[in-house]
Amino acid sequence: MNGPALQRVAPADVETLSRPRSTAGAAKRKRRWSPARLGIYAFLVSAALFFLLPLYIMLVTSVKPMDEIRAGNIFAFPLQFTLEPWRQAWSQVCTGAACEGVKAGFWNSVAITVPSTIIPILLGAINGYALSFWRPRGAGMLFAVLLAGAFIPVQVMIYPLVRLLATAGVFGSLPSIVIVHLIFGMPMMTLLFRNYYASVPHELFQAARIDGGGFWRIFLQVMLPMSTPMIVVAAIMQVTGVWNDYILGLVFAGRDHLPMTVQLNNVINTTTGVRQYNVNMAATILTAAVPLAVYFISGRWFVRGIAAGAVKG
Repeated sequence: MNGPALQRVAPADVETLSRPRSTAGAAKRKRRWSPARLGIYAFLVSAALFFLLPLYIMLVTSVKPMDEIRAGNIFAFPLQFTLEPWRQAWSQVCTGAACEGVKAGFWNSVAITVPSTIIPILLGAINGYALSFWRPRGAGMLFAVLLAGAFIPVQVMIYPLVRLLATAGVFGSLPSIVIVHLIFGMPMMTLLFRNYYASVPHELFQAARIDGGGFWRIFLQVMLPMSTPMIVVAAIMQVTGVWNDYILGLVFAGRDHLPMTVQLNNVINTTTGVRQYNVNMAATILTAAVPLAVYFISGRWFVRGIAAGAVKG
């Protein structure tokens, strides 16, 4: 009896169960092309074009000869592809009195960015670790001062720092610009790592203390290996800020250590000779290449670190 009954019911059940699935599929397709979704896609495409169009113009202009650029169609692909503007921008264009290209500025920016990234991240990690787990006397006041320092405009502190570094005898040198970036990067690095360590379970720190770990051992063997996402976030922020900086490099670096951004400004604003737009665009792309490469290579870690540091704090 059960066999025939099941045979009679099975087709009806199949038909009944198939209706909700087809209805759900139609509703899903309808939702996929809803006006709200189309509006979101339109906004995203518009935003992408807004940022990509200038980059496209710079790229196509940098590989055109000047005759094509003077024709006036900046959106057209190059009829005669050339990399000569890139070679001139790197090694021949005048950045002031010297005509050695932006190559010297690139290596100056590397010499400035590397210590100005490593030292603030290391000190910010130590500060955030101490403020999160050890809580020394006056930790709240110290954190408030550091947090306030993160929002002080750079321009307000330029003159006092010039007087201070000149008195110390290091103004206009490589240590001078590194110290300045260390001062302005420390508050934000401390804030990032303090918020990140605040999301770490306190029981982990207590277990390390019970096992006999001291301040530095817990930091180096427990906390620092767990901080890779936040280290990447801090590195991206610091590299981007230091590499793209103009005013601090102009004031504190001195003539022998001018960063790439300052030399790019000298290239663009030169008033002698014929303005070479293709060389200017190539120099601009070369200057922006390092921050873009850092972000695209480690963008996934950047999102992870931001999400991890936003849990508490």
